Amino acid sequence: MNLWAIELGKGLAKLFLQPLLYWSLFLVVLAGYRRIKQERKNFGIKIFDVFSEWKNTLFFSLLLGVIFSVIFLGTGMVLSYEVMFIISIVIILLSITGKFTLLSPSYTIGLTYVILLFLPFLGKGTQPFSDISFSVIVILLGIGLIAEGALIWKTRKEESYPELIKGSRGGWIGLHRLKKLSIIPFFTLVPSGLITPFAPYWPYFSIGETTYSLVLFPLLIGFEQAVLGNAPANAARRLAKQVILLGVFILVLAIGSVFQSWYSLAAVVLSILGRELINYRFRTADRLSSSFFQRSKAGLKVLAIIPETPAERLEILPGEVITKVNGFRVSGIEEFYYSLQKSGAFFKLEIIDFNGENRFVQGALYEGDHHELGVVFAADPYRKKRLLSN
Repeated sequence: MNLWAIELGKGLAKLFLQPLLYWSLFLVVLAGYRRIKQERKNFGIKIFDVFSEWKNTLFFSLLLGVIFSVIFLGTGMVLSYEVMFIISIVIILLSITGKFTLLSPSYTIGLTYVILLFLPFLGKGTQPFSDISFSVIVILLGIGLIAEGALIWKTRKEESYPELIKGSRGGWIGLHRLKKLSIIPFFTLVPSGLITPFAPYWPYFSIGETTYSLVLFPLLIGFEQAVLGNAPANAARRLAKQVILLGVFILVLAIGSVFQSWYSLAAVVLSILGRELINYRFRTADRLSSSFFQRSKAGLKVLAIIPETPAERLEILPGEVITKVNGFRVSGIEEFYYSLQKSGAFFKLEIIDFNGENRFVQGALYEGDHHELGVVFAADPYRKKRLLSN
């Protein structure tokens, strides 16, 4: 046990030598900066903070990291430093595009598999890559896809990001973008170290070494999906189910590759094609639906809620419709602000919720509160309105 404790400590320390960890932090800041720039352009304000794409994922990522570690260490799966290096390079290159959808394990781990498959044919300089277990890579792909689906599933109602686009009739309508980034740190065995096999079957997925050490590898997983025709949380659940089912199917094939090696290649091909099919079907269905955040005849449909504002305290949700403010029926944004100011510090709203039922909320504006309650509606972009006013 002392040897395991030593290797665990060394493996934890090696995490801070991983370039992928620092790249992930940079990527979060960059994505947040770009989003805030777009929010100011569309709405004239910053809605979510710069770390929002990473927010509320820490506990979830650590839990997944424990699950990954148990699977990898329990079965004795070994990843070489060379394989982890290729995975890191692929993730960094794909993330440069700024599209989190490319950070699905289908693409990052799948492309890694393809590179490692063809590297031995490129020359003598690729000898370290010739002794690897492709079954381990596709097993990581399968559980990574399940983790991606779980990450999508846990998207909350207030954790999607509003945008404005031109509708088919020329007016501006709202959409939401599902977008998250998760760093899953998990322990894996690497060749050479103080750890020796302790059971006849272990390590089951070895690569020819007799001693091993541990390293904490930060796997970066992300997703991104624009949602126009549905409530973002409902769309996230539907998308998550499909990704999880794909992950389970790929994991079954990956386990089968232990006995039939060509299953691993089939798993990678089907993983990439399956993820592309999920994206295509989602976009097609969403495009055929009417805009969920288009203007409603009943009142003003809420596009977004600014965190830490009166609207958030009152649990007003994006997609709900505000029909009355202080007893006055509202159908336009100017009417909303005018009616809100008529009552001084106190206000009362009548709202139609997702079930089509009316509910009433009331409260008071305190010093330091957002003067517009923190409610964001779909309207002409802020920059366009400012140019017109000048």
